[in-house]
Amino acid sequence: MSFNEFLSEKKPAILKKWFDAILDTYPADTANFLKKQKDRFANPVGSTIYSGMDSLLNSLLNDDDADAISKYLDDIVRIRAVQDFTPSQSLAFVFSLKDAVREEAASKINSPDFSAKLIAFERRVDALALAAFDIYMKCREKIYDLKANELRNMTVKLVERANLIFEARYRDIDLKDLVLEGNKSERGE
Repeated sequence: MSFNEFLSEKKPAILKKWFDAILDTYPADTANFLKKQKDRFANPVGSTIYSGMDSLLNSLLNDDDADAISKYLDDIVRIRAVQDFTPSQSLAFVFSLKDAVREEAASKINSPDFSAKLIAFERRVDALALAAFDIYMKCREKIYDLKANELRNMTVKLVERANLIFEARYRDIDLKDLVLEGNKSERGE
């Protein structure tokens, strides 16, 4: 049995262990909800993560190119990038795949051919982690851009309101009178 055939056969167990490892990063209540709620409309986060994991593993087993893999990785990373995780916590799920595969392959690791294939697979997972980091950084940059734009828009609105108040307050005052009042106060009159 080839390495990929073995992983395909063990895929349900690998996915379960990998998903459980991801859920362990969430608070207990959230993890329970994500695990138990199977309806993709009631639980879009859990559904997206699980289907992304399934597609990622299929892509790795089929030796798909980086673009195909990035699409599935993007779905998961986008979710993790907006959640309250550090960057390392957000992306640790990628490395959890290696642990899940090693647990399932424990009995075959001593085989030289299998061990070489496992190392090659783990290198692809490491490359996946680097791609995940790039995606994560793009997501965070977008979030910061959105926040900066929102702050800028709020500031512009505040300045506009302040100008309207100033204009309304001094609309009926002649500018010459305003200058004369300022000069009097400077001289202490």
